[in-house]
Amino acid sequence: QVQLVESGGGLVQAGGSLRLSCAASGRTFSSAVMGWFRQAPGKEREFVAFISWTGGRTSYADSVKGRFTISRDNAKNTVYLQMNSLKPEDTAVYYCAAGRYSSWSRGDYVHWGQGTQVSVSS
Repeated sequence: QVQLVESGGGLVQAGGSLRLSCAASGRTFSSAVMGWFRQAPGKEREFVAFISWTGGRTSYADSVKGRFTISRDNAKNTVYLQMNSLKPEDTAVYYCAAGRYSSWSRGDYVHWGQGTQVSVSS
């Protein structure tokens, strides 16, 4: 069992930066693929990024590529999402998730955090 707790969200002006953290409990964290998803009001939850259990493979949605960076520290059981050059359209609740497979699909992730709000003002 993996429990996930996100932090680091907040309100920022367009062009600013935030770093989200997701702290995991459970012995399986180091072998889990970790993903970030987001959900804006009235929209479906969408893929943002994932990182393999070794950290050797990452993937990003086209909308965030070049601006966001996902990383992990297995010794700290934590995954991060560095978000730079934020835009108003990045406003959403951001969720971290753990799964077995490197996947863009939310259905492949088993464990989810409660989410953290990111708001970007223009």
